Amino acid sequence: MQIADFLDFDSIRVDLSAGNKRNALNLLAQVAAQRLGVDPATIADAIAERERLGSTGFGGGVAIPHGKLSDIDRIYGIVARLAQPVDYKAIDGEKVDLIFLLLSPPDAGAEHLKALAAISRLVRNAATVEKLRGARSRDALAAVLMGADERDAA
Repeated sequence: MQIADFLDFDSIRVDLSAGNKRNALNLLAQVAAQRLGVDPATIADAIAERERLGSTGFGGGVAIPHGKLSDIDRIYGIVARLAQPVDYKAIDGEKVDLIFLLLSPPDAGAEHLKALAAISRLVRNAATVEKLRGARSRDALAAVLMGADERDAA
């Protein structure tokens, strides 16, 4: 599975102003709600439920919040680069400025894990993460993501 399988151009946000973790997650829930036709509170609740198990702050300034939603029939992702890093209670204590939100139907167990693995591969590549941070537009961020898909497929 590749990033492009669950993330489309309209799901990329650049310089999102959030201020804190809760606002960041709520803003992403609103974006997802508009794209999926689901109540934003339902999405926010699914994300918050997962966060209660432990922070999805991956480390290195990256977070991968994720949740399961019975209201959707496909895996859906959003990537956002925040205007200012926020305290996310990440495992390494670093503030987060790159967030990959992943939502899946409850029965998408293996596919959900494959999508998480695709994001994990992407964010473990330091050069790619720096390019994501340096991208000044949605087009530039999309180009970095698609380039990473091509590299990982090779």
